[in-house]
Amino acid sequence: MKNVGFIGWRGMVGSVLMQRMTEERDFDGIRPVFFSTSQTGEEAPQFGGHRSTLQDAFDIDALSALDIIISCQGGDYTNEVYPKLRRSGWSGYWIDAASALRMNDDAIIILDPVNGKHIEAGLNNGIKTFVGGNCTVSLMLMSLGGLFTNDLVEWASVATYQAASGAGARHMRELLVQMGALNAHVVKELQNPVSAILDIEQKVTEFTRNGSLPTEQFGAPLAGSLIPWIDKKLDNGQSREEWKGQAETNKILVRSQDIIPVDGLCVRIGALRCHSQAFTLKLKKDLPVAEIEALLSAHNEWVHVVPNDREITMRELTPAAVTGTLKTPVGRIRKLNMGPDYISAFTVGDQLLWGAAEPLRRMLNILIK
Repeated sequence: MKNVGFIGWRGMVGSVLMQRMTEERDFDGIRPVFFSTSQTGEEAPQFGGHRSTLQDAFDIDALSALDIIISCQGGDYTNEVYPKLRRSGWSGYWIDAASALRMNDDAIIILDPVNGKHIEAGLNNGIKTFVGGNCTVSLMLMSLGGLFTNDLVEWASVATYQAASGAGARHMRELLVQMGALNAHVVKELQNPVSAILDIEQKVTEFTRNGSLPTEQFGAPLAGSLIPWIDKKLDNGQSREEWKGQAETNKILVRSQDIIPVDGLCVRIGALRCHSQAFTLKLKKDLPVAEIEALLSAHNEWVHVVPNDREITMRELTPAAVTGTLKTPVGRIRKLNMGPDYISAFTVGDQLLWGAAEPLRRMLNILIK
């Protein structure tokens, strides 16, 4: 059995990873070693029935004894520990949820239903570093992989509707606190059926604008609103989140020369953990919608084409329907007025599952199979 170390297993992504590994009995095939940045020596979790104590996540000697390391601790930890570990001579496999190593030449962004052959080739060529991709990119390729992997996309324009979970646990909590504060501010009026709704709206708007809502995490009210900016600003006017769309998509698809342009706007909305995305796609040729749907459906077992029907769309193509599942549905597929090779599509996926934890879990299984 391989000795597998886990760092950051208590955070959101780490917790979802532990849940999925328990559900799939992945712990049965490994010897897990749990690390901590703050509670070294305390009792470790007993996933898979293994009893042990927490190890020091900064102990290079302890880390060097492992065959595989999975880090969900974040980029700062990776930037501090990973170079030291490699310089020490460690030649094990590093699997990371953070973005710090994603674009390195000696790292592969992992999304095996899309680039499984590239992962296999990398292993055969001695690659030892495997990194989960940006959540919106991974979810896009899980839903639209049938078009991208068949080289049918000339370019893609996207507007994202990203959940609070993508920013972190504190952000999710702040969103819920904001929601509660707005409700509490007008609860009496809402209970009175003769209250004028525009009076209620004005009271909510004033409350939102006067600084009463907690905004330490998001920097602005999100409940009842949205934030059309995610991550840092780049020199070309993009946010870094928007830059990742093209950069990571093409790296996953191994397209260093014939780049597929991917661009758009990334927007934070008041969903908890499902990212949604609205696409305009320019295809390389005119295909019937039925053929497009067939290609999408055949790509992987988790994608599901939702018919372009109002009732079915409202039932199946929403964060409420998809949260907590591995489904990556795509719908609203139709030809656009711009021409026969332009189509629309709308996707939804759980940011913490296929957007984060599931590619890590599956990469571990590739290594230990």
